[in-house]
Amino acid sequence: MQTWSLVSICVLLGVVVRWGVSLNSYSGAGKPPMFGDYEAQRHWQEVTYNLPLQEWYFNTTDNDLNYWGLDYPPLTAYHSWICAYVAKIINPEWVKLHKSRGYESPEHKLFMRSTVLVADLLIYIPAVVLYCLYLTEGSSRKKVSTLLCILLYPGLTLIDYGHFQYNGVSLGLALWGVLALGLGWDVLGSMAFSLALNYKQMELYHALPFFCYLLGKCLKLGLMGRGLFLLVRIAATVLVTFALCWLPFLSDPSQASQVVRRIFPVARGLFEDKVANTWCSLNTLIKIRSILPADSQLYLSFACTLLAVLPSSIRLLTKPTFWQFKLALANSSLAFFLFSYQVHEKSILLAALPVCLLLNDLPLIVIWFLQASTFSMLPLFLKDGLLVPYVVTSTAFLYFTIYLLSALDHCSEDELRLGAYKKLFFCLARMDLAWIVRWKFYISIAAMAGLSIASVVLVPPPRLPDLFPVLISVTSFLHFLGTFVYFNVVQFSGTPSRKSQKKTK
Repeated sequence: MQTWSLVSICVLLGVVVRWGVSLNSYSGAGKPPMFGDYEAQRHWQEVTYNLPLQEWYFNTTDNDLNYWGLDYPPLTAYHSWICAYVAKIINPEWVKLHKSRGYESPEHKLFMRSTVLVADLLIYIPAVVLYCLYLTEGSSRKKVSTLLCILLYPGLTLIDYGHFQYNGVSLGLALWGVLALGLGWDVLGSMAFSLALNYKQMELYHALPFFCYLLGKCLKLGLMGRGLFLLVRIAATVLVTFALCWLPFLSDPSQASQVVRRIFPVARGLFEDKVANTWCSLNTLIKIRSILPADSQLYLSFACTLLAVLPSSIRLLTKPTFWQFKLALANSSLAFFLFSYQVHEKSILLAALPVCLLLNDLPLIVIWFLQASTFSMLPLFLKDGLLVPYVVTSTAFLYFTIYLLSALDHCSEDELRLGAYKKLFFCLARMDLAWIVRWKFYISIAAMAGLSIASVVLVPPPRLPDLFPVLISVTSFLHFLGTFVYFNVVQFSGTPSRKSQKKTK
């Protein structure tokens, strides 16, 4: 009873933080002609409510795809329609065709913020609660502390409630999939992740670990017996889930192909603003954009992503344990973020979710990464007027996570799993790697704080107007690359000596 009381308090604190962030300005407020991501979400409600389903993804006189055209899978469109239906009841002006473009009012802002919070309360937050209670080890206090720290993660809160997105829906569905697999409910897990993929196509970042874990489990059970039966059930579940989500578009092949073209816009090119990935960071030294044609950039990105994600996936396929699954999720999403095509700075949230799942196992490394992931989106937060929420939530997250999880007290070489480094590199054998990691953490936090302050108070030289965004993206890239290497080394080292890390039965 006491545990659930603490859980309720944690959820309440998470809601308060989210609502506090939502009281600030939002993406594109008062900035025509596009008005930012807030208007994108409102416009999709306008389109889905007023137009027939066959026109949602097509350019027509009533649906200008150049003005925030739908570019997410069908579940996002259905979600927009549900929100629009409620909006129409409250105030028809909010979704009136053409005339509601750029609509801004305190009442509508309250409504839109409420839709994000309701989605979190229905999908994301319950999944986090159940994961922490049933799939993390330790005392009730440690489980509740882990829960609070995940709910306080500032990156997701600032993007969904400040920049205005519904990332909590797709991430929540993916987390339900992880939860189900962790509890042995493989068919339900497959269905949940299929729904996540049908809400946002970026969930492909997590697709390979789900596939390899389930296939590895089937192979281990034997494809001439129970394994084959499980594989057939999983395949049927995935096919039926996709068919139901796409059913309205399957009657006409042109409809389905248009949706696919909209959700995979490869024509946009390799680069998307100043992102903390390999290509944007490398472009500061080698002008890839100018040297390579667009097709070559696409092939290079595909090859590098595949090479980066394969070792982790093959390891998971041959050792399908839940511990390996969690690490593979982190490694796969980081590989996609670092090397894949058309990456947005907000895509780091797709890596942040699986990293959060390791918070109970590797607290210091996870806190470090999550802080860097929030820092990497600072230029976006400044553009949206979210400086104060960024400072408050980042500081609170850093303090509470280190205090509640005793991250700096539990960072020996064994606890950080650094033994594999000494086996790989003999020159590190006599070094105190735990001490080095701790000091690198301090220096890193100081560097992020310094660059955050400099971005606000200093004016860049006229010849380098993007100096601070570039410094932030390169610094964050180095953090992400280091974390990617670290998690791969951990995945290929021995399994943890904990009863929680069992092999899949």
